[in-house]
Amino acid sequence: MALSQSQTKRKQVHLFYYPECEDLARKVASQSNNITLQTIKWRSFEDGFPNIYINNAQDLRGQHVAFLASFSSTGVIFEQLSVIYLLPRLFVASFTLVLPFFPTGSFERMEDEGDVATAFTLSRMLTNIPISRGGPTSLVIYDIHALQERFYFGDHVLPLFETGIPLLKKRLHQLPDADNIVVAFPDDGAWKRFHKLLDLFPMVVCTKVREGDKRIVRLKEGNPAGCHVVIVDDLVQSGGTLYECQKVLAAHGAVKVSAYVTHGVFPNRSWERFTHKNGSEKAFAYFWMTDSCPLTVKAIANKAPFEVLSLAGSIADALQI
Repeated sequence: MALSQSQTKRKQVHLFYYPECEDLARKVASQSNNITLQTIKWRSFEDGFPNIYINNAQDLRGQHVAFLASFSSTGVIFEQLSVIYLLPRLFVASFTLVLPFFPTGSFERMEDEGDVATAFTLSRMLTNIPISRGGPTSLVIYDIHALQERFYFGDHVLPLFETGIPLLKKRLHQLPDADNIVVAFPDDGAWKRFHKLLDLFPMVVCTKVREGDKRIVRLKEGNPAGCHVVIVDDLVQSGGTLYECQKVLAAHGAVKVSAYVTHGVFPNRSWERFTHKNGSEKAFAYFWMTDSCPLTVKAIANKAPFEVLSLAGSIADALQI
């Protein structure tokens, strides 16, 4: 049987990954026969510096290669960059870096001379990835926190900015009360980022106002009364804003409140405040996140109200671009 034109053009991709990402990497590979998992020996010398070996490096010549990264802390970035800088130099046909969560910049405010924009620093480090035989590196990132950060990258990489919102939309349509969903945004920034992707749903927008030394969440527009309201944002850290937003929505008549974030960062196990065993049954019915932060995914496994929406299918598609 003759293959279709789209089938014959599909790339055979060799996918490497950082150990934190193994579960996601295996899910990505399971999406397509065109993706083959490859391995790296991640070791350290006695002085603590990386001792890394890429298996079957010579076999990569002329092949399409990708690396699935997780910059979950500053301590793991250097060893991954060492691999990321080498792979394109192995005479590969193309190189794609998948960094689902771009971590820097979520707290940064450039307000005073002397403030350091670490997001710009990381962007420069990724911009300097060597060019492969096939051209600049393709860089896949999901729901980058500050939209202006996309302009930090130079011409030596080709950033592909994806979103996890299609996963949320699919899940919402599966709910028994799918016809009673209202989408809420915790602030104007989240509305600007996501409202066009969710325009088929009624919307509520919250805002933060300063009262003395406190910032209070208020309802700005929309009516949540009698509805299942889903708060949508790009990431969560401590979760304080989500909690305050939930209180406001419930006070205005929401019968159920859930939350979605693409990136569940949750430093210092801050996800614990949302678990149902801590008495938050009335707070969040569902808390959806993607598997962009693998350490969080392992920590919240089988803990209500959390539910993981995997990026695996989306990443597999991105590797064919």
